[in-house]
Amino acid sequence: MTESDVYRFLVQCKLGVLGTIADAGVPQSALVGIAVTERLEIVFDTLKSSRKYPNLIARPECSFVIGWAGEETVQYEGRAQELSGGELAHFQSLYFDVWPECRSHLAWAGIVYFVVRPRWIRYSNFDRNPPLIQEFSF
Repeated sequence: MTESDVYRFLVQCKLGVLGTIADAGVPQSALVGIAVTERLEIVFDTLKSSRKYPNLIARPECSFVIGWAGEETVQYEGRAQELSGGELAHFQSLYFDVWPECRSHLAWAGIVYFVVRPRWIRYSNFDRNPPLIQEFSF
């Protein structure tokens, strides 16, 4: 199992559960549409009016669980960054390749885009015997 193998798994998944931390340490989760780069960065959009937006601005450390069509999953921890400038255009292009219908979101008031860069990833496949578990640190 290599990082390239993890990438091949992640690009098959269009949704992930994002975990953030709100004020007073309260955990919050949200299902989000994702795109994944070859560097295992995760891109998603949200609204400034969402609960996740102020959480990520105040505490950019976050997590994902991706893949649940069986017992093959990725647990992912990283640091989120709100995108702007040239980075915004680059990552939007990647996101729209996966989610072309979301180009219409550009007209929404308060739409923002984030990239999450990995710090730690655990790939698990319990559909295999014996199970395959591989961790990566960045």
